[in-house]
Amino acid sequence: MAADTLLEVRNLVKHFPIKGGVLGRQVAKVHAVDGVSFSMRNGETVGLVGESGCGKSTLGRAILRLHEPTSGDVSFEGKDILKMGAGELRRQRRDMQIIFQDPFSSLNPRMTVGAIVAEPFTIHRLAKGQELDRRVKELLQVVGLGSEAVDRYPHEFSGGQRQRIGIARAIALNPKLIVADEPVSALDVSIQSQILNLLVELRQKFNLSYLFIAHDLAVIEHISDTVAVMYLGRIVEYASSQDLYANQRHPYTKALISAIPQPEVDRKSERQILTGDVPSPINPPKGCHFNPRCPVAKEKCRIEAPVLRNLGTPEKPHLVSCHYA
Repeated sequence: MAADTLLEVRNLVKHFPIKGGVLGRQVAKVHAVDGVSFSMRNGETVGLVGESGCGKSTLGRAILRLHEPTSGDVSFEGKDILKMGAGELRRQRRDMQIIFQDPFSSLNPRMTVGAIVAEPFTIHRLAKGQELDRRVKELLQVVGLGSEAVDRYPHEFSGGQRQRIGIARAIALNPKLIVADEPVSALDVSIQSQILNLLVELRQKFNLSYLFIAHDLAVIEHISDTVAVMYLGRIVEYASSQDLYANQRHPYTKALISAIPQPEVDRKSERQILTGDVPSPINPPKGCHFNPRCPVAKEKCRIEAPVLRNLGTPEKPHLVSCHYA
C-alpha cells in the first residue's frame, strides 16, 4: 500500500439473499456488488458512475459497513474495517461519513436542525453545553445557513437547504472520507451547482476525500479526479477523469459518454445507443456481464469474464475490463 493511500478495496462482494418457500430458505441471491477492487489517495475524489441498479450505492454502504459485505477486504489507513468490533467501528466512523441522496428522509423530522447537527458530537462525547452550541452554529455558517436555523425543523427548509444540513452533519467530526451517495440527484438543476461548489470548497478547506456516487457523467466530470465506471456489480473502467473523458476504452463507457447532452447546437457527436435492458442482478450473464448489450461482443465474452488490466502506464493507469479494449 502506498504511503498516501487512504482507502483500499479488494474483491468486495455483497450479495442479498432471496428467500422463499414455506421454510424461508434461500432460493436465489442478488449480485449487487460482484468483486470490486480500487484504491483512493488522501484528498482525492473518486467518481463512481453507472446506470441505476448497477450497485453504486450498495458499494458505498458496504465500504462503511452500513451493509455487511459478503466477502472481500476494505482497508482504511491500513486498518481492516471488516474485522473491527462494534466499539472500534464506531470510533472509526468519526473518519468515515456519508451524505445521503434524499435530503428529507435522511433527516429526523422530530429533531431541530441544531439537534441533528449536534448528534455526532453527542454520540462520540466530543462537546457539550456552550461549546456544543458554538460548534453547531459554526458548522451551519460553513455550509451557508445562518445560526437562526438551529431552532427550526427540516420541513421548514427547501431541498437544497436540507442537503446543506446533511452536509453539516457529515463534516461535523472532521472526517477524512465522505461517501456522497448521489447528493444532488434529488435537487433542482439550479441548486445542484450550488451544492457541488460547496462540496468542492469543503474539500479544499478540510482536505476531504470523496467517493462521489452519481449517474450524471457531467457532474462526475466536474468534481472527480478519478472515475470508476460500474456495470452490474463490477467496475469496467477506471482512470483519471481527464483521461477517461478524452479516451474511453470500454464500450459501455463510450455509450455513457456519448449520451451526455452537448450545449453547442452545431456540435455533432456520434451517439452509441445500447440495445436491450440491463440484465437482472439475480441472474447476471455468464462471462462479461455487458456481453448481451455490447456491440463488439464475441464468443469469448459469453464464456470468460474479463479482468481489469492496465492499458495506460504505471504512472497514469487506465484500467479496463474488456477482452478487446
